[in-house]
Amino acid sequence: MWSVDPRTGNQREAVAAEATAEDVDAAVRAAHATRGALSDRDTRIALLRAAADELESEGERIIATADAETALGQARLTGELARTTGQLRAFADEVAEGGHLDVIIDHADPSTAPPRPDLRRYKIPLGVAAVYSASNFPLAFSVPGGDTASALAAGCPVVVKAHPDHPATSELAGAALRRAAVKAGLPEAVVTVLHGFEAGVALVEHPLVAAAGFTGSVRGGRALFDAAAARPVPIPFYGELGSLNPVVITEAAATERAEEIGAGLAGSMTLGTGQFCTKPGFVLAPAGEVGDALLGALAGEVAQAAPGVMLDARMREAFLAGVAERAALDGVSSPVAAAEGAEGGTVAAGFLTVDADKLAAEGPHDLLIEECFGPLTVVVRYATAEQVSAVLSRLPGNLTATVHLGAAEAEGEGEGAALLAELTPLAGRVLVNGWPTGVAVTHAQHHGGPYPATTSTSTSVGTTAIERWLRPVTYQNAPAPLLPPELRDDNPLGLPRRVDGRREV
Repeated sequence: MWSVDPRTGNQREAVAAEATAEDVDAAVRAAHATRGALSDRDTRIALLRAAADELESEGERIIATADAETALGQARLTGELARTTGQLRAFADEVAEGGHLDVIIDHADPSTAPPRPDLRRYKIPLGVAAVYSASNFPLAFSVPGGDTASALAAGCPVVVKAHPDHPATSELAGAALRRAAVKAGLPEAVVTVLHGFEAGVALVEHPLVAAAGFTGSVRGGRALFDAAAARPVPIPFYGELGSLNPVVITEAAATERAEEIGAGLAGSMTLGTGQFCTKPGFVLAPAGEVGDALLGALAGEVAQAAPGVMLDARMREAFLAGVAERAALDGVSSPVAAAEGAEGGTVAAGFLTVDADKLAAEGPHDLLIEECFGPLTVVVRYATAEQVSAVLSRLPGNLTATVHLGAAEAEGEGEGAALLAELTPLAGRVLVNGWPTGVAVTHAQHHGGPYPATTSTSTSVGTTAIERWLRPVTYQNAPAPLLPPELRDDNPLGLPRRVDGRREV
């Protein structure tokens, strides 16, 4: 497996061999054997905090390597490393608090009809988690990223299929996590990194893999999802596959702040050379003079955006081909053309415009409601609220949906409330007067959405991501000495719980 510099296309170094079926089997079996060692909460807390420390101690080397493999820039990657270590520590805190176990105790009550038995419920880890790294976040959504952190927090050992765009970064991060495991008194095999396409297929099919997390393309994710479902024993597959992230700009909002919205849209759609999964790739903007002013502001900002390097040559070629195919559709204009950059290997940002009536019914313009990965957005010009509704009704599921409202529309009922209600079924995160790029790692965050944004209802960001890797189990009339400590009446672990319908903290 070679590390390649996307700025030049040149090979940097040979990093690792592609894993064979035998390598995958050995890694999964070794991981499976560590489940007992991961069962102790204090040990998992120590592992997660040590992992953050190890990544920070190697931070300079990791950032330099990631930049050499992704061209994302040291400033961006410095922030991403901080996000990665922050989420590891956030999951350590979540494990320490214990709410993720969702402890519920209903004592026996013979007076009910029918009589109620003693029931005690909590959540236990699923088993070995397979994690498939993303191309566009070599740290936060890759080897040491949210899927790995949340799975380890749940008590699940992890086997990671590294992304081929950053194999050297993956090896450095994997080594840091394995050092952290040793420091926490765990076997190194609680985290293993594998390389190669065939390894990814063999991993999801391995009988000891209990669940999988994936961030990537619709095509690749759907193939793995289907493989997970087709196993003799199907497993949960948490895939994040693709998203348009639609934006609706009302006439009132465009009237009040056309320059601000145009600049904000340009900044969001070009961030990271348009390679964020939350890039606003589809915008409904008013027709007429108000909309013209907004597009003028957008055009000015996009035209000034510096060309950027995409993550690899394949993505660059797919982007340029996708732009050309969309621009050739009848009625589509390119106020600022997305194209090859002046410097070799770069691409320049742009946007397309089309009238809303072109998308009112099924046809060739449906291509415009498919994600184009890279610095491009499609602006759909509408004249009526009915056109907005008609276009929104044809959109697939998304990670995010955004509405920009005028000041009066944001007050109480009316158009603002109606638009919010119309966008809610389309996405897992609905924004008002903001931009979707940037996903805070918090307790309330939800990074997911209806298919094809994701293949589940769970989140891949925020502390509730731990729920992916747990399953509930209830003990009925179990003798007290046989109960796990989490379910005993005296609550020796001091866990938050609900007892006979009442919350205890």
